[in-house]
Amino acid sequence: MSGEPPPAASILAGRIGRPHGLDGSFYVTQPRTQLLDARRELVLDGRREQVVRRAGTDARPILRLAGCSDRTTVEAWRGRDLYVPREEAPPLEEEEWWPEELEGCEVHDADRHVGVVRQLLGLPSCEVLEVEREGGGDLLVPLIRDAVRSVDVAARRIDIDLAFLGEAG
Repeated sequence: MSGEPPPAASILAGRIGRPHGLDGSFYVTQPRTQLLDARRELVLDGRREQVVRRAGTDARPILRLAGCSDRTTVEAWRGRDLYVPREEAPPLEEEEWWPEELEGCEVHDADRHVGVVRQLLGLPSCEVLEVEREGGGDLLVPLIRDAVRSVDVAARRIDIDLAFLGEAG
C-alpha cells in the first residue's frame, strides 16, 4: 500500500485508484506516463502483474491487470503502488533523474552540510528539491543550474549554491 517502502531497485509508476467499470479496470492516480507507456508488466506487492488493458488519457490512464477481473478486487487493491523495475525504465536525458534517485541524497554547499532531500516536487515553473535541514525547517532548491552545482547519484550527494538561494554562508 502507499506509505510502504518501495521495492529495492524499483521506480513508482502510479497508484491504483477507483474502479472503472466491472471488468477489473481501474484509474491510475499519480501516473508517470513515461513508465506506463507500452508497459506489459508492473510490479504490485512484490509480484509481476501483466497489463491486459491500457486506455484513458496520459493524465487519467485506465489499466487492467491479469490478476484482477472484477470491481471487488480493484476495491481491495485501491491505494496500492505500482512499480517498474529500475532496469526496465526508459532512459532519461542527461541531467535528468527519477525522484527516487534524489530522495535521501545529502545536500551540501561545498564543504557545508545543508540537509537531506526529502522529496522532489513538481511546481508550475520547475521542479524543486525539498531539503530537510539539519537544524530544522525545510529549504526549497529549484533544479536549475544556478542553484544546483552538481548531482552525484552514485555518491548520494548534491552540491548547491546557498548564496544564489539568498542565504549567507
